[in-house]
Amino acid sequence: MADLGLAAKMRPVVIVSRQDPSPPRALVLYVPLTTQRRFSPYEVPLPRFPFLDRDSVANVQGLASIPTARLERRLGRLPKDVMMALKSALAFALDLESQ
Repeated sequence: MADLGLAAKMRPVVIVSRQDPSPPRALVLYVPLTTQRRFSPYEVPLPRFPFLDRDSVANVQGLASIPTARLERRLGRLPKDVMMALKSALAFALDLESQ
């Protein structure tokens, strides 16, 4: 859960930053979760997890950074296959796909 500001309030997010023991800034990259599915390649459907009360998708178009101080609490950990799907969606969104 992260505090995304007044309009967005507390929202679930997926941290996609690499683990860095001494980052130059106290920031992490995140992808927000939403229940508004648009069936696009920018979304990764999530299985129903105990820590999510509704069907959700990770919206990679919402990729952003946030200060670590605004991270509130950890809800859980996504399985490797979901994280791989997120990596693929991010590569698509950022046009980083292999040639």
